[in-house]
Amino acid sequence: MLNPTVVCADIGSIAKGNFGWWSSHGGSGKTASSLAAHVGTMLNDGQPVALGFECPLFVPLAVNENELTSARPGEGSYAWSAGAGCGSLAAGLVEVAWVLQEVRGRLTQPVPAFLSWQSFSAAGAGLLVWEAFVSGSAKQANHISDAQAGAEAFVDSLPNPMNANAVVCKSEVYSLVGAALLRTGWSVDLKVLSEPCLVIRAAATAG
Repeated sequence: MLNPTVVCADIGSIAKGNFGWWSSHGGSGKTASSLAAHVGTMLNDGQPVALGFECPLFVPLAVNENELTSARPGEGSYAWSAGAGCGSLAAGLVEVAWVLQEVRGRLTQPVPAFLSWQSFSAAGAGLLVWEAFVSGSAKQANHISDAQAGAEAFVDSLPNPMNANAVVCKSEVYSLVGAALLRTGWSVDLKVLSEPCLVIRAAATAG
């Protein structure tokens, strides 16, 4: 059974203190550079890493033009195209790519990257990128705590997080994280542009 280090980042303005990350291996921080350093160290040590970002990482390409900005199945009232989802998507476009580029630059040997849990699990090594969904009553007091909630939700979903996948689109998708993997050299396969990733939703806080 694969037991990866699970890391999650809550996306937001780093300059304004609206970014935080947390790792199941121990460690947390408020900067993208410290996140990249931590993930790079884990991968260089041969530890598989499941790295989550709390922002939309793929969007649906609906057949009906009137549904192009509709919520993804499972999002409910927290649509990727509105409010906080839209803001985190915009920040994530640059922050996800920046982190992936920094991590790759720290590697001492080639490491594969995956969007598919099945492929990641079969390889038993490498980097899995997934989307954390921390919203509503699951939100915590600060950004590191939000990241922890996302990471712990992934840990709780093991050994088969596919059973906890919160967003499954019936239509084709445009993978923003796939584009980031291509841009940063993690992949050369254009198929990643149409590949969704796991979306793991943090449970609501009791009370």
